[in-house]
Amino acid sequence: MIAIIDYDAGNIKSVEKALQLLGEDVAVTRDAGVIKSAERVILPGVGSFGDAMENLHRFSLVPVIHEVIGRKTPFLGICMGLQLLFERSDESPGIDGLGVLKGEILRIPSREGLKIPHMGWNSLHLQHGGRLFRGISDESYVYFVHSYFLKAADETIVKASTQYSTCIHASVEQDNVFACQFHPEKSSDVGLQILRNFVKIGREDC
Repeated sequence: MIAIIDYDAGNIKSVEKALQLLGEDVAVTRDAGVIKSAERVILPGVGSFGDAMENLHRFSLVPVIHEVIGRKTPFLGICMGLQLLFERSDESPGIDGLGVLKGEILRIPSREGLKIPHMGWNSLHLQHGGRLFRGISDESYVYFVHSYFLKAADETIVKASTQYSTCIHASVEQDNVFACQFHPEKSSDVGLQILRNFVKIGREDC
């Protein structure tokens, strides 16, 4: 069973439907016991960094997330879920993120002719052999909606990047922790393959 963490941050139904399309048993939940017993866990989310962290604390989900990651359960952050895994964000100064991974979330720089938020399809530059991207071609397009971007402290964990006003670290992987700034559940066949790859991790030598 795959647990999708529900902490009132949106972007849940489309993730649930995409996984069901792949034939997966899915639970949308904030129940600690269900999350801890799941085969894999997904943290989605849209909205502001500060509000998202407040909700995670309000529902007592921060220690649950640290526990399942510490148990080596495959864990996937999507959009805001990626940002929350890091230490801090320009969007909410003074608010600590989960700190699972090292790095910071910065405001996308303004550039003439480019709209913020970054909303639409961009190609991915694949690097460092990310397991989420097996069977996916370099420069494949995925769907983004965001105003802030990741700058990882350790660039070896970056498995895909894209260019929009600056170099954006679009996907990371460290041990059992995976994350995407883009929305795989809204990225057509490429996105479904990314989710399929995540589902396979730990089930077979994929």
